[in-house]
Amino acid sequence: MNGFETVIYEKKGHVAYVTLNRPQALNAYSVQMRDDLFEVLGAIRADGEVRVAVVKGAGEKAFCAGADLTEFLTAPSVVKARRIRGVRDLWGLFLEVPQPLIAALHGYVLGSGLEIALFCDLRIAADDAIFGLPEVGLGIIPGAGATQTLPRAMGLARSLDMLLTSRRLDAKEAFQYGLVSRVVPRKELLGLADELAGTIASFDPEAVRRAKEALARGCDLPLPDGLDLERRLAAGLPRIARGAQGLSGRKRKG
Repeated sequence: MNGFETVIYEKKGHVAYVTLNRPQALNAYSVQMRDDLFEVLGAIRADGEVRVAVVKGAGEKAFCAGADLTEFLTAPSVVKARRIRGVRDLWGLFLEVPQPLIAALHGYVLGSGLEIALFCDLRIAADDAIFGLPEVGLGIIPGAGATQTLPRAMGLARSLDMLLTSRRLDAKEAFQYGLVSRVVPRKELLGLADELAGTIASFDPEAVRRAKEALARGCDLPLPDGLDLERRLAAGLPRIARGAQGLSGRKRKG
């Protein structure tokens, strides 16, 4: 699957690799990148062979340094904006991808770049990563979910501090606050991403998808409802169902 202007898409076995590919612009998120990512994520979602995907940035300086403001600060009409959102709702599509998404983060991870990372399930960082949300300082607010996804990752107080003051976090702070799960030297980042992807891909894909769904959907539910969701998802796995049938047979014999 090739031919994208701003994204490189590769598939190796059961692992998909998505590379943001505008290194000359610090991989700034553009309208074309939105469209390219929409196509790629749709392909991953529909591909039964893909069990996990790694999202990374090209070049040495940035995963993604934010939105291309020359495009996104030129607002279309409300009608046009709603039509585009309905046709190309990239952020909604991120939530619909059943396979785990691993964000391998280095350099600048700012604005829309951080929002892309927050829509991924696992976030690992190089020790040179810098995280920030500069929108309020530019007279706007995040437009791709950060006001909702960031506090879910690292709590309300720290998220408000980061958002309202445009404070930037280094990789160590991001790890301490729960924004990323692991930090490694820059040269080890992609190796770790490959290792994690390989481990996940080696597991039963239906179990992995259901585990992801249980966490993603259950976190916003009251605990009893979350436990019920877990039971229903677990019961649908063939291995659990076979075990339950065997136990039922043993009880009848007894």
